[in-house]
Amino acid sequence: MPSLPEPDWLARDAATVARDLIGARLLVGGVGGLIVETEAYDPADPASHSFGGPRPRNAAMFGPVGRAYVYRIYGAHWCFNIVCDQTKPGSAVLIRALEPTDGLDVMAVRRGTDDPRNLCSGPGKLCQALAIDKALDHAPLDAPPFVLEPGPPPAGLAVGPRIGITKGAETPWRFGLKGSPFLSRPFRG
Repeated sequence: MPSLPEPDWLARDAATVARDLIGARLLVGGVGGLIVETEAYDPADPASHSFGGPRPRNAAMFGPVGRAYVYRIYGAHWCFNIVCDQTKPGSAVLIRALEPTDGLDVMAVRRGTDDPRNLCSGPGKLCQALAIDKALDHAPLDAPPFVLEPGPPPAGLAVGPRIGITKGAETPWRFGLKGSPFLSRPFRG
């Protein structure tokens, strides 16, 4: 049985999906937790990997909605995105941080720390803790090893500019669970 609630849940625009993913449960092979931080990207956004059209590296972004887009940054860290918005191929949501809830012992071994706040508090840490790498690029999120389940609306939502980009940096498409100690970086204001 698919873990996504309905086929069009992820088919909406990237900013809406990014907001609605806060509080969702993400597991990979039974390891994971609650999404507490996301960033939205679409093909008209100069900060997006899809800006300028499809290429071999970003092919997953132009594929079916509800798939993983996994890429490496700085030659060292994997990043995990959820492909969304069927009306704008090339849209995706970067999962920046989780509150770890399942498989903490496995994550601790993978990350070399048992501090829950340091297991998934950044996109590279999250991928290391959940063992996400290029092998999962294009993988459907409604089939093993993934479980993705929406959660209740967050008690408080923080919104701000995205992190670590130079183009489109002013776009307020970073979303997080307000006050969460598991964020990659605090929100300003």
